[in-house]
Amino acid sequence: MNHPDDDNEFFDRLEAEIAADYPPDSGGEVVDFTKARSARAESANPTTRPDADASPDSTAPRSADPSGGESGDPTTPQVVDQPTRPDGPGYLGRLLAAKRRPVVPVWLRSTAELKTAAAWVARHYTHTAGYHALRSPVYAARLTFQAPTGAARFIGGTLRWMADREGEPVRLAAVRREDAADYLKLSRQRDGRVRLRTLVTVLAMFVGLGAALAIYVLAPDWLQAVSVGAVVMALGFAGRKADAPVIHRAVELPKATKLTSDIVLRALGSLAIPAINQAQAKGRDGFTFTAPITRDGPGWRAEGDLPFGVTVTDIIERRERLASGLRRPLGCVWPEAVPDEHTGHLVLWVGDQDMSRAKQPTWPLLKSGRVDLFKPVAYGTDQRGRWVEATLMYIAGVIGAIPRMGKTFLLRLLLLIAALDPRAELHTYDMKGTGDLDPVGNAVSHRHAAGDDDEAIEYAIADFRALREELRRRTKVIRSLPRDICPESKVTSALADKRSLGLHPIVVGVDECQVLFEHPKYKDEFEEIATDLVKRGPATGIVLLLATQRPDAKALPTGISANASARWCLKVMGQLENDMVLGTSAYKRGVRATMFAWADKGIHYFVGEGSDARIVRAIYIDGRDAEAIGARARKAREAAGTLSGHALGEEPEPTTSAYDLLADILAVVPAKESKAWSETVAARLAELRPEVYDGWDPEALSAALKPLGVSTIQVGRRVDGKVVNRRGIDRSHITTAIAERDGKRDAG
Repeated sequence: MNHPDDDNEFFDRLEAEIAADYPPDSGGEVVDFTKARSARAESANPTTRPDADASPDSTAPRSADPSGGESGDPTTPQVVDQPTRPDGPGYLGRLLAAKRRPVVPVWLRSTAELKTAAAWVARHYTHTAGYHALRSPVYAARLTFQAPTGAARFIGGTLRWMADREGEPVRLAAVRREDAADYLKLSRQRDGRVRLRTLVTVLAMFVGLGAALAIYVLAPDWLQAVSVGAVVMALGFAGRKADAPVIHRAVELPKATKLTSDIVLRALGSLAIPAINQAQAKGRDGFTFTAPITRDGPGWRAEGDLPFGVTVTDIIERRERLASGLRRPLGCVWPEAVPDEHTGHLVLWVGDQDMSRAKQPTWPLLKSGRVDLFKPVAYGTDQRGRWVEATLMYIAGVIGAIPRMGKTFLLRLLLLIAALDPRAELHTYDMKGTGDLDPVGNAVSHRHAAGDDDEAIEYAIADFRALREELRRRTKVIRSLPRDICPESKVTSALADKRSLGLHPIVVGVDECQVLFEHPKYKDEFEEIATDLVKRGPATGIVLLLATQRPDAKALPTGISANASARWCLKVMGQLENDMVLGTSAYKRGVRATMFAWADKGIHYFVGEGSDARIVRAIYIDGRDAEAIGARARKAREAAGTLSGHALGEEPEPTTSAYDLLADILAVVPAKESKAWSETVAARLAELRPEVYDGWDPEALSAALKPLGVSTIQVGRRVDGKVVNRRGIDRSHITTAIAERDGKRDAG
């Protein structure tokens, strides 16, 4: 057992040791956190510090040393935060940065969306009225058969009311309590009610019978029929059964759970994101709503800020888990980033129906109408059911997807839109060979081929060469036009109307373009020409649309994928394919076509029209509708006199080279001149054959030489005493290429 003196001795020794380690003048003290925070706030405000400089130009933090010099004590706290207003920016600054919500809703400002909404409402009530009108005889028969039951219920209810049956339980309760006073009082009340109600019933019966007799004697037949029918219908309605309604619903409206903040927070908490889970574990929400949850089209919109360090991309990666947390189908849940906001600002749109199953409005061009390719045309709808438009001029487009996701149907839809402009000349190539583009190709295309056999490839390469020559011709025409007619040096709708200029739109569509770019013989030439068409074609009115199910570097050469201004990306499997179609770093920015499900046929990311990536569901046009639209486009061309080529059954003329480029180069570059600049060679060729080489530049010469196995090199020349390097040709390379070509011909 311990002695009390032993305990005192232990504590005395402990206090002595503490006092030795921390002497009274060591600076250690008990800190009052409230006072410390107040002192810290005062130190951040230079106006409350005794050592603050009163001059307005003094903004640097000062030392706590009264002498005004730098304190030598490293433990002295330094002020690093600039003094700020406790309420943030001033009133004017907050007004300038404020986001004003539109007074008039977006759907009301858009004429197209207003017409679509009005059409939906009109169709709904028209359908409802027609549905019930057709079934009105059935409703009348049901009510007639139920009229006897209704009459019995009416008579029985009237008798019970006359006898004051509703007060009987109270009177019986008084009898059970043996309370004579209450019972007598209730009995007198019942007698009074019965007398009054009997009088009312008898009077009503006489009035009713009198009115019925008057109608029978005096009223016309139609009024008698209406009266009897009304009585029978009323009795039939009174005799209806609870489990057998007379009238059924004409339209079953989708039942979707209202999106609330609790549901959103619960779903975000189920994503297993540490920052969100830690915040919710500490009693916070883990998500800050910046706007009320509102209806946005056929769905709900929630908007807010994620915790620090959490990005919208993190949410998109967990879209399936988010849909599970919201208890909604995957096709209803669409988390999105806002380009003008920080990467942690989330917009969550939750639809009432799966996007892939929701009914789309009728395409305006399905049955009638024409197209001006220089103006936007609706081709699909977004998640909210609003039309999304695309302009097919001044672009080069790439469509990418894995098989069976609607890539070919999307390309055919775009070609059908182009076909509805009678001025457009279509070149369609179905390298898959299944005939999906035949409704367009056979009806209106100037050039059309299907399959990947040698005949189709030869047909395609000849057409591509002709397109390259057409591109060069158009550049000359545009260059020769006056500035007041062609101020922007590009084809316009007005210029396309002038047939004498030959600047009508040309739309080239290639499905499974990898067949061309991987062909063992012509792949380099196809790549060169297609790259040239992608770069220079849009300004001259030539549009190239390429579709592939293998969006990699071989199927889509870098020069093409990097310069295509319009991208349509359906479901792909990985980041590489995603960025090949949608552009570099699209995957990191959260634009991920990998999130689409197998059921999302025709749903894709669309990048174009000068806006950020949008999720679009293309209008579905089946084979029958495609043929009908193609036939309508053909009639329009026949009326305008613009039908040509394959659609008329004409075969392209055999193209035989009337000149030998390699031989012509040897003719203009003498043997004593071993090397020459490309611009010099192009100028000499133009003098030799102006009808062929006029307008050629160094890039055109390089593009023409590459398929022949000759590449340009750096050639140095001394100009004004300085060495100038430019692209040029080596004459020995030309002679070697001619020798190899002639040797192959002799061997053949």
